[in-house]
Amino acid sequence: MGPNLFVNYGEAVAMTLFVIGFANLLLQNNLIKKIIGLNIMDSAVYLFLAEKGYISGRTVPIVVDGVQKVEAYINPIPAGLVLTGIVVSVSVSALMLSLTIRLYRRYHTLDLDEISTRLKKEGL
Repeated sequence: MGPNLFVNYGEAVAMTLFVIGFANLLLQNNLIKKIIGLNIMDSAVYLFLAEKGYISGRTVPIVVDGVQKVEAYINPIPAGLVLTGIVVSVSVSALMLSLTIRLYRRYHTLDLDEISTRLKKEGL
């Protein structure tokens, strides 16, 4: 491990969370667990963006005390992207959960392999 791992621990945690979410998405057959994996991946991306947007020693981009130098403030774009991403993620999660409920009501299972097998039997 290099010396940068301990300096950039936030990015390392974000990448670890992303790998955990991605593995969960690939290896689980339960639809609820897949949705949880996707949400973990979303959170990892938001953490990564927040880590990249923060610069130590700088403050939020609100002009106070007449300081107008760009070097005194952090970049507000990553925070805006994270906020937008969270809103989209909540909407997508709600849609996925509602579709999962409909699938459960129709097939009485959350196992993706079982649902796929039943779909093939129905000829869809």
